[in-house]
Amino acid sequence: MKDYDDKKLKSVTKEGLDLDETEDEKKKQEELKAKFEPLCKLMKDILGDKVEKVVIGARIDESPCVLVTSEYGWSANMERIMKAQALRDSSTSNYMVSKKTLELNAKHQIVEELRKKADVDQSDKTVKDLVWLMYETSILTSGFSLDEPQNFASRIHRMIKLGLSIFEEDKAEDDDLPPLDEGIPSTEGANRMEDVD
Repeated sequence: MKDYDDKKLKSVTKEGLDLDETEDEKKKQEELKAKFEPLCKLMKDILGDKVEKVVIGARIDESPCVLVTSEYGWSANMERIMKAQALRDSSTSNYMVSKKTLELNAKHQIVEELRKKADVDQSDKTVKDLVWLMYETSILTSGFSLDEPQNFASRIHRMIKLGLSIFEEDKAEDDDLPPLDEGIPSTEGANRMEDVD
């Protein structure tokens, strides 16, 4: 259904949703976009080609972010159906699947705190982890399926450890190497090399 009672219907899961706003609401939205522009740019840089763009949205009420598709792209349900098809055309599916926009809720406490943390240090590993975690949770809440669930699980486990105050010491990189043979005289070592020859 495209329209009902002379009113055009629009999907709330697609970008380009225009809500009737007053002039004051539009002005506040523009101020929020300007304020959060550095965070949106940073998140786009971190996520790379996983999203087409990161923007401040007006549709979200309780969630920190949501993933929406382009106006003519597939919905989450359609994408799931097409991925399940045995004889699908991969060129079409790649085009239709790739157009996703991450919309942030600027009024949400998580997004505000992430902006403050990113302003202090953009190269902070925690910021990158949180950006990926927000993106992956938005994939799930928006109805899409995760490409790499093991990465999502490991991020969740790190957050649980952090919440439980479990701090593991970084293991030395050489732990995997076998111990060196000790007590072998240098001549014996040379004889071994001659045996190999």
